[in-house]
Amino acid sequence: MPVREAILNAVAHRDYRLGGSVFVRQFAKRLEVVSPGGLPPGITPENIIDQQYPRNRRLAEALARCGLIERSGQGLNLMMESAVRQGKPLPSFAGTAAHEVRLTLEGGVRNPAFVRFMERLGEDTLRSFSTLDYLALERLEQGRPLAPELQKRLTNLVAAGAVESIGRGRGTRYILSEALYASLGAKGTYTRQRGLDRETNKALLLTHLIKQGEQGAPIAELQQVLPALSASSVRSLLLELRAENKLALRGERRWSRWYAITHSKL
Repeated sequence: MPVREAILNAVAHRDYRLGGSVFVRQFAKRLEVVSPGGLPPGITPENIIDQQYPRNRRLAEALARCGLIERSGQGLNLMMESAVRQGKPLPSFAGTAAHEVRLTLEGGVRNPAFVRFMERLGEDTLRSFSTLDYLALERLEQGRPLAPELQKRLTNLVAAGAVESIGRGRGTRYILSEALYASLGAKGTYTRQRGLDRETNKALLLTHLIKQGEQGAPIAELQQVLPALSASSVRSLLLELRAENKLALRGERRWSRWYAITHSKL
């Protein structure tokens, strides 16, 4: 399907004002489709997923009537979704210029275990995913940051059981589900990813309070140590440290201060 969509896209969207042909170049581990004319006006490799500008609308409609195009204007979406499901690198437009579009499809599977994870999600779940859902999963699998439009898809992925959330509020972090790490044979990695931040944050709070010594620190100051967390999240960590006999709290309400236990006068 990805090869077919790549060729159809080239035929439907090339610039017919220019001479030349569409070239399909096959290599051992990749396929390149090169078509005359650059990307349509306003379309870039960055926005090509959610922006459409059919250069040859009547030709695209004719291909659709012939049953050659499954979803009008969404050939690249199908290529992206297929690449993620097959554990392959995403289609690349590297080398695209004003005079030609160069689309590269990689043939090698990057992560077979991720393919098994996608299969475990089931066809019903995968059919409900949008292209952005697939891209968000691909970024999380590689440990890469998510663009704002992909972050909006996280709620849907959590509901589908593909992703888990850690923390609350602005400090919420997302990782792939435990089922994925089981497929990867890396249950220990999942446990570390799940618990690392909380223990690290507690260690940062404790280190800061040890440095403060007898002065201690109010919770407002401790929020500066972990600015990504809400006040309630910071307080939860402090209460855990107090339960572990590592911190003490003196004073009440806005005058209360936290101290490392070694410097507390109990």
